[in-house]
Amino acid sequence: MSSESALSPSSTPVFEPAVFRLSPLIRITLLSLYAALTIPLPFLSEVTKAPIPPIALWAAIIVGAAGIYGVLSERVILSEEGIEVTYPKWFPRVFRRGWSLPWTEVKALKPRSTGQGGLVYYFLSHGGEGYLLPMRVAGFNKLVGLVEAKTGIDTRDVRPLSQPWMYLILLGCTLLLLLVDAWTIVTAIGLQGNL
Repeated sequence: MSSESALSPSSTPVFEPAVFRLSPLIRITLLSLYAALTIPLPFLSEVTKAPIPPIALWAAIIVGAAGIYGVLSERVILSEEGIEVTYPKWFPRVFRRGWSLPWTEVKALKPRSTGQGGLVYYFLSHGGEGYLLPMRVAGFNKLVGLVEAKTGIDTRDVRPLSQPWMYLILLGCTLLLLLVDAWTIVTAIGLQGNL
């Protein structure tokens, strides 16, 4: 077989599986925001003699952090057969279940408005079920390009739900909140030492 026939338009291109993870900017921002909102609570609980002991708050913070980390560890896997959304094995399926959809079952990609005025997209299967297109992954344009290649659905108008600048602003506000947290914790420890 000549090299020309191997590269002919009639030959089917090999589809290499691709794995997409949540954008690092989104993960860092949301984990930092969680820390900023919760870390001062045990210190304030001790100073104010709240009925909930600090150790219980620390335990709840750790469990909550593990849950948020699990949700933010979503992986989107595109293969020759279909698309799959998975979570770590240690993450309880009760809180967040993954899904998979063969390419042959994809009927359409339908937009839906969100309460904030944005657009999300759902894969519509031949059975009428909807599967949310993950829109906060790193490499989103590559993901939708591969979806278009496998399904033939026009994805030119599909855009990420939120732009990076939104998360950069939220990260900036979170860093300011962490500075206030540091001041609050130092003040709480100082008050405790004076009691």
